[in-house]
Amino acid sequence: MGGHCLILSGHTVARSCVMTDSGFSLEETFVHLGLGAQAVALPDFTWDQQCLDDYTARFAGDGDEGRLVCVSAQGQTWTVWERHPAGDELVVLLTGWIDVTQDMPKGPRIVELRPGRAMINPKGIWHTSDVHEPGTALFITPGARTEHKAR
Repeated sequence: MGGHCLILSGHTVARSCVMTDSGFSLEETFVHLGLGAQAVALPDFTWDQQCLDDYTARFAGDGDEGRLVCVSAQGQTWTVWERHPAGDELVVLLTGWIDVTQDMPKGPRIVELRPGRAMINPKGIWHTSDVHEPGTALFITPGARTEHKAR
């Protein structure tokens, strides 16, 4: 059951790709979940500001309800803080061991994650991650307007 998808690449250049019967890896292909229960594969998505801006523009019609889904390597401690003004983020650690620090109004909150454990980063809360044992995590993220700052 092959199909075609539009990919954001650099400056919103659209091209087609073929999805095969063997599926795809969430480590290599982000997926957008949007209004109307749509799911759109984004094989060229990268977690940089230009791609986030292009993503936000492309799926603006979904408002804050759109979500990015991916499995991401957690190979080293983050060098930035991030926050998601559009909504809550679900994080599920698949392998490894990390601590996620959230900059909560009453002070820092540290959540230890081991394989199979999950947590939620609340809307608008700055968060970062310390990697104790490299691994992978599943993220379901409200990608619109995501912000980063130096740690």
